[in-house]
Amino acid sequence: MRIGIWIVSFVMFGLAPAAALESYLPSLASSAPIDCIHSGRYALLPTLQRAAESGDLMAQSTLGCMYARGQGVPRRDAKAFEFFSRIADEHADDAPDLPRARVVANAFVALGQFYLRGIEDADLKADPGRARDLFAYAAAYFGDPDAQYYLARLCLDGHGMAREPLLAARWLGLAANKGQHRAQAVLGFLLFKGGEVPRQAAPGLMWLTLARDAAGPDDGWISDAYDAAFSAANEVDRAAALQLLERHLRERAY
Repeated sequence: MRIGIWIVSFVMFGLAPAAALESYLPSLASSAPIDCIHSGRYALLPTLQRAAESGDLMAQSTLGCMYARGQGVPRRDAKAFEFFSRIADEHADDAPDLPRARVVANAFVALGQFYLRGIEDADLKADPGRARDLFAYAAAYFGDPDAQYYLARLCLDGHGMAREPLLAARWLGLAANKGQHRAQAVLGFLLFKGGEVPRQAAPGLMWLTLARDAAGPDDGWISDAYDAAFSAANEVDRAAALQLLERHLRERAY
């Protein structure tokens, strides 16, 4: 069944919000690639390894991402986990306004993703509670939008914690305003549907539009969500969403 059909069904007939969310949002514990930053300097592997051993933060981050994604090296989650763990251990107290803070926060996000699904060859069992703590630290201390998105999803899904849709919406709002497109999509979905949060159809459609325009090849669910919401919206909501979108683009630069 196509995602859009599910969404139109609950908009029109009141399908329970939690069930609707589960029917189309990608699983946080899926085998999707780790979200991480890397420089792409795959040809410099020996140089990167030497730099990482000497404590170079960017080299450690690049190698962690390479091993996590299997880019330029065989995929080895356990090896990636080691590099990201070293970054988190050595740089957790770095000032959040430093240029390298984004790299440090990204290591916390990557570790959180590993804890969501576990690493079989490292005997690392899935631990949603530990994942939540890592996301929460990067979300609050570093203000990282990816961490804020993942923390919001845990609040929304009730994965390893009680469901808190209103708290999820707050974290999604912070991430969405920083241009995190998946946060924009989920926030737009929640606002357009209403129920668990006060319904705001026009802002919801605006966020879904922004998310659709920024979505990548692995984000087909975002386009489906946008198409369904746009089809269900009336002309007044569409016009209001367009006005909000134009204002948002004028006022904000990610």
